Amino acid sequence: MTQNTEKLNKVLTYVKETFIGKNDVVDLLGICLLARENAFLYGPPGTAKSAIVRTLAKTIKDGKNFEYLLTRFTEPNEIFGPFDIRRLKEGELLTNTEGMMPEASLVFLDEIFNANSAILNSLLMALNEKMFKRGKETRHLPALMFAGASNVLPEDEALNALFDRFLVRINVDYVDPDLLHQVLLAGRKLESNIETEIPEILSQEIRDLQELCKTIDLRPVYEVYLNTILNLRNTGIAISDRRAVKLQNLIAASALICGRSEAILSDLWVLKHIWDTEEQIEILEGIINRTIEKDDHPKSHPQAMQNKTPDPEEVMKDVKILVEKWNAGSLSFEEQNVIKDKLRYLQTRCDWIRNPEQKQYIQKEIESLWQKILQAL
Repeated sequence: MTQNTEKLNKVLTYVKETFIGKNDVVDLLGICLLARENAFLYGPPGTAKSAIVRTLAKTIKDGKNFEYLLTRFTEPNEIFGPFDIRRLKEGELLTNTEGMMPEASLVFLDEIFNANSAILNSLLMALNEKMFKRGKETRHLPALMFAGASNVLPEDEALNALFDRFLVRINVDYVDPDLLHQVLLAGRKLESNIETEIPEILSQEIRDLQELCKTIDLRPVYEVYLNTILNLRNTGIAISDRRAVKLQNLIAASALICGRSEAILSDLWVLKHIWDTEEQIEILEGIINRTIEKDDHPKSHPQAMQNKTPDPEEVMKDVKILVEKWNAGSLSFEEQNVIKDKLRYLQTRCDWIRNPEQKQYIQKEIESLWQKILQAL
């Protein structure tokens, strides 16, 4: 593990300790930072989406953070900066970007789907190519990562291109009730501005890691990755060729953050976070967990091992919901496939139940539903 990797791991550990119960969110932001890919945070208000990104930005010693809440009336000047009046008098149309997005090393755009047509094209280029273009003016952006957030998913088809620019989708929810006590204590400490030593990393050190990320050997997992992409496409999860290429960066980042120079099977855990709809979250988790569950490499990423022991009552409740939906009848072909995918996911979750009696009971219910589904074919 390189010195820079250790620095980044210390930074991520600090952010995790600051925001209890958000390890998955922080780890995914770390992966995006290494891969220089964009992250989308999805969840209700009050789940610390902006605070986590802001805290991560503070650890970049020489970096500039740009954070903005988009509305339907947001103008390009508010994001990219106004035209430079002095240069305008000289007949040059240049932007004064001081303190604005084009100079930031970490960018956070809240309520990203409020983006209007006036800024949409410029945003798409910034997110995809890390370039800012305005008239004849073109410049490369120093942004190490873009993060966007919203408590709703896009409904307007015009915003699908914007959503597509965020390779990783992070579901940010309220913390587990068992962790609430720790959250209250950590939150109180944060609001009290109690001084703690903040680990730091330089922008250039992150850029060096991003270059190192490109050298990670993906050959050990290439065949499994290829088959997984084809499997996901057959399941109905749309993965374009462009996204399939870029997803390799995330796998490489998972290996690098663990101090490895080559990828292993469990690095495919990142593919659980490429969903387009809420319904796909469980389906992806089921498929990817089945793919990586046999990997017991000692240097696996911590998130790859987060096949949390499920609550048997919750699993049983979900099975009953599927049974009721199936018994109701009049299901379209697509709705039937969704039930099958969710049932496969629950079958995988059931394998992790520790109590043998509960496990056997739920397995019988799942098998019974499968019999009904097969009879209907």
